[in-house]
Amino acid sequence: MAASVAAAGLAAPAGAQSADEFGKPHAPVVREDDPDITVSRPQLHPSAGGPIEAYAAQPRSNRAMNAGIVVIQAIWGVDAQLRDVVRRFAKAGYVAIAPALYSRLNAPSGDGATDFTVFRPFAQQMNEQGFVGTDVAAAYDWIVRESPRAKAGITGFCMGGGIVLREVVATDTFAAAVPFYGGVKPVMDEASKIKTPLLGNYGARDTSILPQDVTAFFAHVTAPHDLKIYPEAGHAFFDDTRESYVASAASDAWRRTLAWFQKYLTG
Repeated sequence: MAASVAAAGLAAPAGAQSADEFGKPHAPVVREDDPDITVSRPQLHPSAGGPIEAYAAQPRSNRAMNAGIVVIQAIWGVDAQLRDVVRRFAKAGYVAIAPALYSRLNAPSGDGATDFTVFRPFAQQMNEQGFVGTDVAAAYDWIVRESPRAKAGITGFCMGGGIVLREVVATDTFAAAVPFYGGVKPVMDEASKIKTPLLGNYGARDTSILPQDVTAFFAHVTAPHDLKIYPEAGHAFFDDTRESYVASAASDAWRRTLAWFQKYLTG
């Protein structure tokens, strides 16, 4: 496992294709037919709300010991970039799954979308339905079935990063957590409740999630934690299919994320 995680730098955006391909829709970093992984689209059965769809990938050689990672979508849903991230984690040796949190809402595909306001009503409906926690739990349960003797972590982007923070405030189910630019204000007064080792990746130029708020939140986290605020980056800097992408920040955040999961899930 340690060797495959170390080699996973090959799955990071910065080294996979020429730099001018990023910042817009591009060929995947890890293809679905990559010989080292298998891809599936399992149906999950949460304890409430009815079944939902999911996108999953895992090492072809998984032997029930590979650690797992639940990947939580940004506002775009389980789009092409998020599916690629799931596969990158599988290429790195993890059993990874992204629950499709819009499954009950008939939302449009986020593939190639550029107007996030189209997705706001679906994000609002998703929250109003109140099933996010049980959907995440169902994704965790799927990992346990696929790799029953391993630990599981959680990561998410933008809206998904905020969901990650809410999850680790509410439960210590996960052995490690990595929010990318997730909103801290909704949980600002609950940082001390977190028991899960927490790694934060944020942008100093983010105008929606202010760096001073992020710093204040992490100052009250008593669990093992590490925060990096990238001076060159704004919001959504990891999304290499959109103009917000910042290569230096994305590459470093990916490296830090893999190291964090290796430490707390496989170390």
